[in-house]
Amino acid sequence: MKPNLHPDYKKVVFMDASSGYKFLSGSTMSSSETIEWEDGNTYPVIKVDVSSDTHPFYTGRQKFTDVGGRVDRFKKKYNLK
Repeated sequence: MKPNLHPDYKKVVFMDASSGYKFLSGSTMSSSETIEWEDGNTYPVIKVDVSSDTHPFYTGRQKFTDVGGRVDRFKKKYNLK
């Protein structure tokens, strides 16, 4: 293979922004935020909007029924007034 062609593949923690659910996986994504995982190592953390913990397909039910509009969710997510 050619050197410096493929992105760096490493372990990262994905965190559901809605529920706080976290899981460790491999990815080429990176982040300046880090978190200490259960094994004692520090990994970059990537925040996602939906994971298997909150998606209705996996949960079998709608978890958030009164979430407001798009603007309200954006303001809540980024702590804007």
